[in-house]
Amino acid sequence: RCVGCSACVIACKTENKVPLGSFRDWIEEELMGEFPNLHMEIRSNRCQQCDNPPCVTACPTGASYVGEGGVTLVNPDKCTGCKACVVSCPYNARYIHPQGHIDKCTFCLHRAVKGLKPACVTVCPTNSLTFGNRNDPKSEISQTLKDPKIKRLKEETGCEPNLFFLI
Repeated sequence: RCVGCSACVIACKTENKVPLGSFRDWIEEELMGEFPNLHMEIRSNRCQQCDNPPCVTACPTGASYVGEGGVTLVNPDKCTGCKACVVSCPYNARYIHPQGHIDKCTFCLHRAVKGLKPACVTVCPTNSLTFGNRNDPKSEISQTLKDPKIKRLKEETGCEPNLFFLI
């Protein structure tokens, strides 16, 4: 469904006060196949909120950690900006904040704890993004994940990403 409009990127930047030139989420286009049988995937991408996040184990100060609800977070007060987590992330989902610490998508945890959806999800004009508790069998995300056309990116890394894509 994603058409690459970047509404999610703009909503994220606004909601999270992401500095100019930095991004917590982004649009990816992947062209597959051989001419004339080509297929393009357009997807909104971000931190995969992995069950086995290498960024957390790579962080020498404990600034990167798994917080409430399994969301991978960064404590800017503990972060030295060493970039160990940036290098270890196979999804290139982290950036260096101008204040010197590392930053990334948090699934808008500040909104989720209030029962709200992340900013990116609320603005998507094609309803390409779904968010929720996949352990709740009645949730929209739990129902969506029953689709056999689900894929996760770079599963071979063993990170166990929690971002899923319908193909």
